[in-house]
Amino acid sequence: MKVTETYLKGCFVIEPKLIKDNRGSFLLNYNKEEFNNKIGFDVDFVLENESVSEYGVVRGLHLQRGEYAQAKLVRVTRGKILDVVVDVRLNSNTFAKSFSIELSEYENRQLFIPRGFLHGFSVLEDNTIVNYKCDNYYNPKYEDGVIYNDLELNIDWNIKGTDVILSQKDKKLESFCEFKKN
Repeated sequence: MKVTETYLKGCFVIEPKLIKDNRGSFLLNYNKEEFNNKIGFDVDFVLENESVSEYGVVRGLHLQRGEYAQAKLVRVTRGKILDVVVDVRLNSNTFAKSFSIELSEYENRQLFIPRGFLHGFSVLEDNTIVNYKCDNYYNPKYEDGVIYNDLELNIDWNIKGTDVILSQKDKKLESFCEFKKN
């Protein structure tokens, strides 16, 4: 497994080793001990989610606050996404900075997102399946987020605005300015 830290401290690109031969391929997707050793701290995943989406869907930007904050390990098993994170850790020197990376079934890269980050993704191919492990349980009372097209964050989601598909909940997310006030 190759692990590369992004310019956002604690956020890592994970590249599991893929073994191919005449029978097909084998991928060791996750090994807790190796993963924790490579990133330099312990993460204990307790929940795994999966979404299936069509081209143009944007999910996010989301996070869980307080005692329900979540670190995530994101992987695409079919299709392709642009995965986006925004550092919202108040004492971080990269506060309000974003990082994005294409994750796909073709490259098997993963993104580890520590607690204290907004997270979202845009779907770049139909029938895309995204799996993500979380190190804490979901609690709707602690859910928060920022609208995907916030002007201050100015994120390029690699999708034309007219093609974007949002949930009703995501359409109501606040601006980054309002998010910072809370």
